[in-house]
Amino acid sequence: MQEKNEKKSYQLLVLIATPKLTDKAADMFLKSAMPIQYRLNGEGTALSEMMETLGFGGIDKGILISTVPGDFGKAMLWKLHSELKLDTVNSGIAFTVPLTGASKIVANMMEHTSENSSEEDVRKGENAMSRTDHALIVAIVNRGFSGEVMDAARSAGAGGGTVIHSRSIGGEEAAGVWGLSAQEEKDLVLIIADTEDKVNIMKRIGETCGVTSKANGTVISLPIDAVMGI
Repeated sequence: MQEKNEKKSYQLLVLIATPKLTDKAADMFLKSAMPIQYRLNGEGTALSEMMETLGFGGIDKGILISTVPGDFGKAMLWKLHSELKLDTVNSGIAFTVPLTGASKIVANMMEHTSENSSEEDVRKGENAMSRTDHALIVAIVNRGFSGEVMDAARSAGAGGGTVIHSRSIGGEEAAGVWGLSAQEEKDLVLIIADTEDKVNIMKRIGETCGVTSKANGTVISLPIDAVMGI
């Protein structure tokens, strides 16, 4: 069993959608017996100029994250795409990020989950997934600087993003070593971009909101296996 698990591919399945669609997806996750699930609240950043003029705040977003085996990730992407209508405007986006491994307990749980995916769903998922090269850019900045991050990202060709409010844990000591100021409250800005635009977007964010700025930001990127909803 251990050798079988080691040969398995694992993925992080992420859905970012409206709260109503996130509720529906959460029920789908439960019915599929997905063992590891996390739900977060975020804010969309793709606001029109008219909405900003009228004083509306960020668009509420729900974020679901689960760890799944590769084949099940393909099947689940297809189900999310078909049942949530991710090809419609302002619905949501789902994507998978590759993982390099999992603990034995987690691997065994995911092995049981993969039994719930049919070959037909896997095939449909493979046929419908966007194979265009994309990357997930994650910018971590002090609270209140997400707008600056998105302004910089858009100037380099990015579209919208999603903001998650969070707290830094144990950052004061490390920040002191590097001579930086530490702030517990942080904003995580998630941006999906074409791979060819990734470097320029990250560079622009770093220039505007880097570690030596008031935003005290760091930027990382992760590859995306497949994406639906773009």
